[in-house]
Amino acid sequence: MLKDNYNEVLKNVAEACKRAGRDPEEVTLIAVSKTKPLSMLEEVYEAGARDFGENKVQELTAKEPEMPSDVKWHMIGHLQRNKVKYIVDKVALIHSVDSMRLAEEINICAIKKNVTVPILIEINAANEPSKFGVHPEDVEELCRQIGENLSNVRVMGLMTVAPYVVDSEENREIFHKIKGLSVDIAEKNIHNVSMDILSMGMSGDYEVAIEEGATMVRVGTNIFGERNYSK
Repeated sequence: MLKDNYNEVLKNVAEACKRAGRDPEEVTLIAVSKTKPLSMLEEVYEAGARDFGENKVQELTAKEPEMPSDVKWHMIGHLQRNKVKYIVDKVALIHSVDSMRLAEEINICAIKKNVTVPILIEINAANEPSKFGVHPEDVEELCRQIGENLSNVRVMGLMTVAPYVVDSEENREIFHKIKGLSVDIAEKNIHNVSMDILSMGMSGDYEVAIEEGATMVRVGTNIFGERNYSK
């Protein structure tokens, strides 16, 4: 069943790309496996998934050694500074950097582990008080501070968690705005900053996100089913 779910999402990704005149190879599907047991991750891996997203450091560090070595792990949840040291050498990408202090901590830990850590700047696109993220007007300055001052961190693009909506079209404007922001920042040619990655779109709105330029979509429920938070 999970294989069918995964393939259905892949098909939808390809169709969204076709509508937008894009190559499906431009879009990475991240299977968001938070709260899910290893057996389910293994099933989705067998279906072809290699990119997995986790919200919590303890879940990522528990699953990482149990899964095949070619899995790319994405830290997509809010990251506390005191947890950074556990994941800097285990993740392919940290999606949720929303402050200079967090970026500095990643840099300190990266230097100790002798790695360079790719990150995305998380944007609170709709200025929702309940969500983390930088206000859009502050993103360029944060990119500049990180790019010019931190040797072992690379800003690779932007990430946003759009509002929960029943009709995905309601988020189109937000995705369009974030894409525009990424283009603006890319044109500034800031040191150590690229805008190659745009991580936006989840189970409810990933197709609209792709049509508006997403290069990574984070899909959990449509692959794994509803989450069980009681565990």
